Amino acid sequence: MSSRALRRLKGKQRGQEALDLGDLVPGEEPEEQAADVEEDEEELEEAVLQPVKSSIRKTKKNKKNLCNIYELICDAEKATPDEDTVKPEEQNGDESKEKSDSGETEKRDTQPETGASKSGDKASKKKKKKKKKKNTTGDKQEGAGDDIDALLETIEQSNGLTLQREGCGGSDNRPVLYVEHRNLNPETELKRYFGARAVLGDQRPRQRQRQFHRSTWMIIPKDTWPRFSRPGISMTLLESRDGLQYFTFEHSRDYQQIQFKFLDSVESMDPNNIVALLQMNPYHIDSLLQLSDVCRIQEDQEMARDLIERTLYSFECAFHPVCSLTSGTSRLDYLRPENRAFYLAVYKHMMFLERRGCPRTALEYCRLILSLDPDSDPLCMLLLIDFLSLRSREYNFLLRLYQDWEVHRNLSQLPNFAFSVALSHFHLSQEDQTESEERERLKHKADLLLQDALIMFPGVLMPLLDLCTVQPDAAVSSHDFFGPRSQLGQSPALAELVSLYVGRTHTLWREGGVLLWLEECVREVLRRVDAKDPLVEDCQNKRKQRYQSAPLNIHRHVILSEIKEATSTLPLEVTTQSVMGFDPLPPLNSVVSYTRPERQSVGASNESTLSLFFRSLLPNFNLQGEPMPQDDLEVAQAGRELNQEVNRLMVAMRDMLDNIQFQEPPREDNPDRDEGEWD
Repeated sequence: MSSRALRRLKGKQRGQEALDLGDLVPGEEPEEQAADVEEDEEELEEAVLQPVKSSIRKTKKNKKNLCNIYELICDAEKATPDEDTVKPEEQNGDESKEKSDSGETEKRDTQPETGASKSGDKASKKKKKKKKKKNTTGDKQEGAGDDIDALLETIEQSNGLTLQREGCGGSDNRPVLYVEHRNLNPETELKRYFGARAVLGDQRPRQRQRQFHRSTWMIIPKDTWPRFSRPGISMTLLESRDGLQYFTFEHSRDYQQIQFKFLDSVESMDPNNIVALLQMNPYHIDSLLQLSDVCRIQEDQEMARDLIERTLYSFECAFHPVCSLTSGTSRLDYLRPENRAFYLAVYKHMMFLERRGCPRTALEYCRLILSLDPDSDPLCMLLLIDFLSLRSREYNFLLRLYQDWEVHRNLSQLPNFAFSVALSHFHLSQEDQTESEERERLKHKADLLLQDALIMFPGVLMPLLDLCTVQPDAAVSSHDFFGPRSQLGQSPALAELVSLYVGRTHTLWREGGVLLWLEECVREVLRRVDAKDPLVEDCQNKRKQRYQSAPLNIHRHVILSEIKEATSTLPLEVTTQSVMGFDPLPPLNSVVSYTRPERQSVGASNESTLSLFFRSLLPNFNLQGEPMPQDDLEVAQAGRELNQEVNRLMVAMRDMLDNIQFQEPPREDNPDRDEGEWD
């Protein structure tokens, strides 16, 4: 850091420093005085930065040039100090030696000095300082970049904003639901698989007619989208409590009117009405969600995905400046209807990414949804996060989540976590970089976990083998523990969880090595069952006491998953009610901020179908002669006249149809008559 940088830190500019008459020494030129001032500043700089440099050099790697100043060096604690660095004890010793030498010289020079001798000593001192300055400039320039990187690193560590480099073990210091911005972009994962050239191709930014959009993290806007304008959605910070920020989306008055029109369009059961509404309001949230479902049912996957991306872009443009997707401290209450659409949009975008072949990006969005309300988990993302972790081979993350949340969430009582954690240990034991001792330990732990999972949930095995197209052994299929009795004895809630897990993750168990490992564990479980292992009876009692009824968020997750094995197990109270795609199974204790105005109820009457038809065309049409406002009398009179004319027309048509007589064709007197006799 130079004197110019010090001046900038002090808020001063060159030539604007305050003059101190006490610093002026007679007989010296201004240049020499300025040089002395700069030398004093450099000495002050060395005195201030010396402890910082010594602490930084302890944790500094040999790598000096970093490609990204925001990357954290993960192995800093294990790094050894450089050979050129000096220990603090040695520095203190050198400083004490220099002080003692200077004290001896001061004692020797007790005689008074003349002006000439003073100037000569000053000149010699300046030469020595210049030489010292020349020797230290190179070292300062070499260490400048490292000092800046290290200072930025320490600042980021204090703010908790450090990023993780791939393959480093520094992620344990972050929250388990930490979200990285770069992993929200599917192109990051596709580039890792296929390379940047295959993903980006020959894309070049257009210089002309280039639209400038707001920078967003989740969705990159497309040029084919309609021009974005504020749709009437905003985000408000409700409160900050215990280090958490609670937000909510709000609808403006105009947006509420559009929402009422959307509800009318849904009740009409005509998708064309939703399309017409979107043409007038291209960024209406619920219309985009509902039309996306219609396109997906019609197998137009590209259009369905595009509508969901447009929804997320509209939401992200309305974010509060304090709202952070990555910190894990932002909360959205699912009880508010305005917030539910964001949950559903992120969930559907996540499922499109998983089908597209980007499980790592889908896992990042799954973390995001879970971090918005980890206590309630309204979409029950804990039933999905294990599958995405296994698909993206993030085994360590799944194990860490299981270890951190097992105490207060009891994850081992969910079938998906009981089997997926065992499968994660098995995959870690099969990696090549794992040492032999660690491999044996992981394999042994995986065996025990899978055996416990099979004992706790025996109804998983036979449906899993059936979907994997594997014929079970006769000793297994005929055994009472894994036979049909195990499936019939399950409660409806447990059967729903088992069917959901088997229907979703059966593809992960089709690998040859995994099936062999499963076979070994099944034989060991049968041996333990025949040996009357006390764990078997304990798990049986747990299954009877627990899983009495599934909460509403599990039913909501099953509906959104659209897995036929799981949807067939839904109870009647769920299947008999109407489920809307833009708000499936809303909570019973919803926090409603505004209500839809009640429509005028039409009482039961003996009106004809034609009268009801004209009432739909003319809302003020009244055949019963009910009292109306004075302004609507003319319209009502016109409606009566029209009704009379129509009734006359109907009577005339009825008479005409009654008077129509159909004549029979003439009978042939001679059936044997030859065709040639016709004239």
